[in-house]
Amino acid sequence: MQTELRYWQTEEMSHALDQVGARLRAARHARGWTLEELATPAGVSVSTLSRLESGKRQASLELLLPLTRRLGIRIDDLLPTETRDPRVHRPIERRDGMVIAPLTLEDSPMQALKIVYPPMDAAPAARIHEGYEWLYVLSGRVRLALDGSEHALGAGEAAEFDTRLPHSISATADGPAEVLSIFSASGERFHTRLA
Repeated sequence: MQTELRYWQTEEMSHALDQVGARLRAARHARGWTLEELATPAGVSVSTLSRLESGKRQASLELLLPLTRRLGIRIDDLLPTETRDPRVHRPIERRDGMVIAPLTLEDSPMQALKIVYPPMDAAPAARIHEGYEWLYVLSGRVRLALDGSEHALGAGEAAEFDTRLPHSISATADGPAEVLSIFSASGERFHTRLA
């Protein structure tokens, strides 16, 4: 097992180093520089840089430091980042008759929720919080109470508003409504954690 793990780590490291040349070339091309325009000021020969970019020369700290300084990047920028699982595995929450399903990762800068609102005869009390919200009605009818006015939205309709205005969202008495909501992380905390 230890031998297999060591072999896997060596293979992973080798694969990461294989990508350094291509990433170095991409950084040079992004600046529109020739091999000479990067190599000469960095104190590296053009042939060495060419071999490094094509993978025919092993990358070393001694070679990479002057090149990355000249490019204005970090050595870490030349290494592949770990690809994480893009699937969202967050629990569905049930509160006050609502079913709240997170659609984004917890650390995403923007948050999206699919919310099923239960039927209600009247709008709940309006609240305010930091952020901005965009919502899209997937099914049913939604009552958006916003800054003292009520707006009715049906399936296929959208709305956006500043959440610092007093607002509430609910389904009408006709039946449940399913809504897709997108907002900042502070808005997500309001929707999922406040009673």
